[in-house]
Amino acid sequence: MQIKQDEYWDTEISNKRVFFDFRFKQVWKYRDLLVLFVRRDFVSFYKQTILGPIWFFIQPIFTTIVYVFLFGTLASLSTDEIPAPLFYIAGITTWTYFSDCLIKTSTVFRDNAAIFGKVYFPRLIMPLSITISSLAKFFVQLLLLVIMIIFFSIKEDQNFVTINIVFFPALVLIMAALGMGLGLLVTAVSSKYRDIAMLLTFGIQLLMFATPIVYPLSSISGKLKLILQLNPMTTVVEMMRLGFLGKGTVDTFGIVYTILITILVLFFGVLVFNKVEKSFVDTI
Repeated sequence: MQIKQDEYWDTEISNKRVFFDFRFKQVWKYRDLLVLFVRRDFVSFYKQTILGPIWFFIQPIFTTIVYVFLFGTLASLSTDEIPAPLFYIAGITTWTYFSDCLIKTSTVFRDNAAIFGKVYFPRLIMPLSITISSLAKFFVQLLLLVIMIIFFSIKEDQNFVTINIVFFPALVLIMAALGMGLGLLVTAVSSKYRDIAMLLTFGIQLLMFATPIVYPLSSISGKLKLILQLNPMTTVVEMMRLGFLGKGTVDTFGIVYTILITILVLFFGVLVFNKVEKSFVDTI
């Protein structure tokens, strides 16, 4: 009788894991797949369009024009002595990247249920690809902001950029982590309760007005200002304006608070996402 030898496996796929096992090593192992997903997300955005990547410019330009007319001309809201087009486009560029990461990540389970149910790969690859691919749109819009800064610097004979621009990479990292972390929480909960995804549609719009996008934080005072500072994106937007435009209301508490909230949101987002991914196919 032939004795069966022990079998050894390179990879074992199981839904049993340690609660705090984030499997980051597997994500790194599948980095080639991450690159493919990033390329797919970017190409699919402008494929079969006439203007292609130019659409990235059109959105902030028209939004800025509308904001200048509505909030600058009609409502006469303060822009902290910054030219209105510069003030609004800086806020729009910052908010657009954060909201893109949040909204697109919030439907990861629903949008990719078919592929998740057939092929195994670390599910965290998908939200990571969304966050990274959204950077392309962000940097294109940032280029538009830089062009406008140069134009107004020549026109106004004024230097807008300050030394605080060195914090820009950290701000991008915070926006990416915060947007993805919140998106992971939403997609995990909405896999069972679809109402959450529907609430996010207009909830993100309300959140924008709780962020100093169309008004400077310096124009707000009292308890309302304290409430607005509880929004971590408030500090991010003000830091962006401080670095690129030389105006912004920022303090040490706001910076520390924003960093801590971002870390907590991302930690619990990944934790809940990894927990739900084991059974979401049964509820989606």
